[in-house]
Amino acid sequence: MFDRVVVANRGAVAARVLRALNAMRIHSIAVYSEADAGAPYLELASETHAIGPASPRESYLNQETLLDIFRRSRADAMHPGYGFLSENAGFATRVESAGTRFIGPAPRWIEAMGHKTRARALAREYGLPVGSGSDILPADKDIVAAAARRIGFPVLVKPAAGGGGIGMLPAYDETQLVEAVERARSMAQRGFANAEVYLEKLLTRPRHIEFQVLGDHFGSVRHLFERDCSVQRRHQKVIEEAPAPLVERNQIEGLADSVAAILQKMGYDNIGTVEMLMGADGSFSFLEMNTRLQVEHGVTEEVTGVDLVQAQIRSAAGERLETILPAHIKLDGHAIQARVYAEDPKRFFPSPGKLNVFRPPVDPSVRIETGYVEGRDVTPHYDPLLAKVIVHAPTREAAIGRLCDALEEFAIEGVKNNIPALLTILHSAPFRAGQVHTGIVAEVIS
Repeated sequence: MFDRVVVANRGAVAARVLRALNAMRIHSIAVYSEADAGAPYLELASETHAIGPASPRESYLNQETLLDIFRRSRADAMHPGYGFLSENAGFATRVESAGTRFIGPAPRWIEAMGHKTRARALAREYGLPVGSGSDILPADKDIVAAAARRIGFPVLVKPAAGGGGIGMLPAYDETQLVEAVERARSMAQRGFANAEVYLEKLLTRPRHIEFQVLGDHFGSVRHLFERDCSVQRRHQKVIEEAPAPLVERNQIEGLADSVAAILQKMGYDNIGTVEMLMGADGSFSFLEMNTRLQVEHGVTEEVTGVDLVQAQIRSAAGERLETILPAHIKLDGHAIQARVYAEDPKRFFPSPGKLNVFRPPVDPSVRIETGYVEGRDVTPHYDPLLAKVIVHAPTREAAIGRLCDALEEFAIEGVKNNIPALLTILHSAPFRAGQVHTGIVAEVIS
């Protein structure tokens, strides 16, 4: 097992990893920017190091600074959390080249799955269902239009690198296509330093279902069932749950078994999530694979009883899955997570400012993951996620009720927040009935 681990992240992400390291009695090393000096997560670390100004490029994305901290702290592993450098194959390679361990899959898997069209080709090669799409689009507008006609309008223009919904734009005809491609390329270049874009068939009201997997360095991969992440705004998830509602269990678990078997055949070796779209006809198509811990991992932990962060660390340290995971993983009840953001509850624009009041619910059965306390500033430099609120109950109906109670108890003043929007969604008839899809937010919030 590792002796000393650097957590190359901040806020609630860092706090979650630090708690796991502390439970495993591993010396934990946290880093912080000027904006995060005095942040609550730093109190969980065995030692802390300043890494520069608030700007992520000068701190949490500064590879040279992080690697210097890595050397000076005598760490033997680095956990990237999620976001920032967690899916940067070059950074993972540099960590591994230093003779230490990047807590995640091998850099080759980060590289392979980080480029969307290459990931689609790999998925298709190994037998995963893949929807209609194109290769990287060339500059020639006639070729782009021909590719869209082959797929069939409407189409979705997507960056080949990056994620988080940035640069994803729909096009319903050739006129819209030209503008969407130009805008998507510009956004992709700014966001990911890679202007490559491609096309996918735009499905109407699909569901977004993902499969949690864990591999080891001895050729084994297992799944921990699925999560439904269909409730999204601007292509970003806001409510996630497990298990997925209104799906036939034999079908979904059979697909989960297939996903795990395919990744085992590939040789995948750590934590990951295979994301798929489910069409109105019940068919599934590969969307992408995230080679990291997911923001929504907590709902899987609640229904399986498996600490995914500790499992990820143990796998990276060289343990076998047979010693990490129970022989038989079973689903227990239902879990739902809501992401509480500092943002306008109707337009969903970020709302930075000071948290004059920040009082999460005190019910010990409600799991709160946050990087904030009352009086802290929500800066424009980072994602405006204030907290994740996670509940578990015997049934989906009971979980929805418990989550609504928790959100209604949550007190926030000083910044706008999306709790009113979350409650509108949770109380809506379609959500209550399990009729979720990626367009539900626009349908229930006026």
